[in-house]
Parts: sequence; structure tokens; C-alpha cells
Amino acid sequence: MLLLWIKAFHIIAMVCWFAALFYLPRLFVYHAMSEDQISRDRFVIMERKLMRGIATPSMIVTLILGLWLLHYIPGYLSAPWMHAKLTLVVLTMGYHHICARYMKQLAAGTSNHSHKFFRVFNEIPVIFLVGMVILVVVKPF
Repeated sequence: MLLLWIKAFHIIAMVCWFAALFYLPRLFVYHAMSEDQISRDRFVIMERKLMRGIATPSMIVTLILGLWLLHYIPGYLSAPWMHAKLTLVVLTMGYHHICARYMKQLAAGTSNHSHKFFRVFNEIPVIFLVGMVILVVVKPF
């Protein structure tokens, strides 16, 4: 029964993490488009609260619960689909850290990226999420 609770909260934390990763770059789009200081200041606050209040805590909880699940089901570590999934997890963590860097650049006014760049950048976590869900549910290899 404990395993099911861990799995449920792992999924909830992952959904929260990805929700933040979908929304944060969308804020970057609007931030990059803003022309007045009041708007830019507002986006700095929104981005910081989203990153510190939702994205990073959700990432940490997702990782802790994922490791806990692997502790209970160590056989998954020998499955090729799990290696692929963990690779996507590491890439998602990298994306998270790149978002933090872009957030700091936007706050400092040193970002060289346009709103068009951030529109494309915003789509990357979708690829990671689709891959992870397919790997976990279908276990294609």
C-alpha cells in the first residue's frame, strides 16, 4: 500500500513540476515583450515566485519520491526503458536550471533572447514529458 502512496505523490509532484516548467518560459515570452519597467518588475516577481515556490520544490519532491520508488522496485534499474526515462529526467533537470539562468538574465536586463526564442524554448518540456509518459506506461523496450 505504501508503494501506491509513494507513486501517487510522485506523479502529483511531477505534474506540479511540469506545470511550472510549462508556465515559466511563457512568462519569459511576456517578459521579453514588455516595454515598461513596471511590467518587467512584475514579471521578475512572478518568475521568482513560480521558480522558488513551485518549480524547485516540486522537482525536489519528484526526485526524492522517484528514488524512493526505485528503492522499492530495484529491478527497474536494469530495464532499458528506465535508463531512457532517467536520461529524460536528467535533461529536464538541466532545462530547469537553464530556466533559472534565463530568469536571472531577464531580471538583470542582460538577456539577449527574444520572445520568439522563448516561444520555441517553451516547447522543450513537452517533448520530455511525452517521452517519459510513453516510456513508463508502454515500456517499449
